[in-house]
Amino acid sequence: MQVPPPFDGFVEDMKRVTPTCLVAFERNRYSVPASFANRPVSVRAYAEHIAIVAEGRVVAEHARIFNRGHDRPVRTVYDWRHYLTVVQRKPGALRNGAPFAQLPEAFRRLQARLLKHPGGDREMVEILALVLHRDEQAVLCAVELALEAGAVSKEHVLNLLRRLTEAEPPAPLDTATRLTLLEEPAANVIRYDHLRGARHG
Repeated sequence: MQVPPPFDGFVEDMKRVTPTCLVAFERNRYSVPASFANRPVSVRAYAEHIAIVAEGRVVAEHARIFNRGHDRPVRTVYDWRHYLTVVQRKPGALRNGAPFAQLPEAFRRLQARLLKHPGGDREMVEILALVLHRDEQAVLCAVELALEAGAVSKEHVLNLLRRLTEAEPPAPLDTATRLTLLEEPAANVIRYDHLRGARHG
């Protein structure tokens, strides 16, 4: 007897993402990746979280917020990762952008150091953008190591990240014994002359 798949219980509603990359649901707002701004998405409300679906896949998930009464203020739930492509175009938005108020501690400490220098906005954005293609925990670890060493730069973070994530080189093959000749070849000029003579005979 085949066991049926688990019931996926949710309430679905179609929404349009705002230009600021948010969808409204039950008086609260939830962030969506910037590439979906101004586009229709499906909001699936589960008991404890909401999932935002576009192009046949889940593009964002958030813990669901419940407002008890209409007198409660509207809340906005951000995921700072959703806005990385925006600040890549406008690095200055990183300084006071609401989505970046809840960065992990190591990133906030790095930001405080970098923004003291010219071009620090751009450098901070480029470090944050590493999480789009690399493991976020590895990036955070590299940032923490850079802070401990007092070397807060993109180049140093990248160098540390490379050391953390690159696989160890394979152990060299022990070929010395395997390729040792049991009998060294000896030059045999007479045999060569004999063969040469047979060919031209």
